[in-house]
Amino acid sequence: MRVLDSHLHLWDPSRLDYEWLDGPLAQRYAAEELARASVDGAERAAAIFVQAECVEAQFIDEARWVADNAARTGVIGIVAGARLDRGAQTTAHLTALTGIDAVVGVRHNLQDEPDGTARSDAFRAGAAALAAHGYRFDACVRAHQLSDVADLAAWVPALPIALDHLGKPAIGTAADPLPPAVAWLGDLRDLAAHPQVSVKLSGLPAEAGGSWSPQQVTPFLDAAAEAFGADRLLWGGDWPVSALTGAPPEYRTESRDLWARTVADWAGARGLDADAIFWDNAARFYGVE
Repeated sequence: MRVLDSHLHLWDPSRLDYEWLDGPLAQRYAAEELARASVDGAERAAAIFVQAECVEAQFIDEARWVADNAARTGVIGIVAGARLDRGAQTTAHLTALTGIDAVVGVRHNLQDEPDGTARSDAFRAGAAALAAHGYRFDACVRAHQLSDVADLAAWVPALPIALDHLGKPAIGTAADPLPPAVAWLGDLRDLAAHPQVSVKLSGLPAEAGGSWSPQQVTPFLDAAAEAFGADRLLWGGDWPVSALTGAPPEYRTESRDLWARTVADWAGARGLDADAIFWDNAARFYGVE
């Protein structure tokens, strides 16, 4: 099976500044560390890098650093950091990104923004400019913000959107699992009604605080498949964020492979095309080979 990880982070605090890192994540996760966290049995392995929320002034530097290390990390596409609500500054930023190899999209991280940010005129204008550049948009939101993404998809139908981490639903823990919330299910279906939107099967281990089980996440994977269909599901490892486990949390190299095997086993049990979920869908969405 080929594995195109649609959601990979890399960072090096000695090179760039990240104000949010703490605990086991507050160290370098780059080529050498990634090599020790490979997915077992992959015939070919590649990845889409997703911006790791360095400080805003370094968004361009981050994209250049990842491009410079692409051959060592298997990165074939870069989702760079960007603010889409800055008018002329956004336009200049997107233009600067066109000079960096492998940039295929951007992420304006919305999860900690005020609700409704993606509905503002400034954000919609930036999203339209993004579509005009032929780029994609990664939407990282919390469950209650899913309707904002659906609104954006309606306003800018030419913009391909990938929903990160299934919209970060509440899933509980392995010991105390939660079923999919009715509101999340409804909002997910509404978002999936927009054909340019895909969803990443990623991030659920992090939402469980590193305490999860295959049985716990199965209803959420089922909901995503029912809403989006098999051709809009993208596997993502969310490495290294989703590689923490235990209390207190510690980094485990095998966590990425465990998540891949969990999704592959689920796909097999549901009769879904694992090659599509693990490669073809992401390759088509991001326009990479």
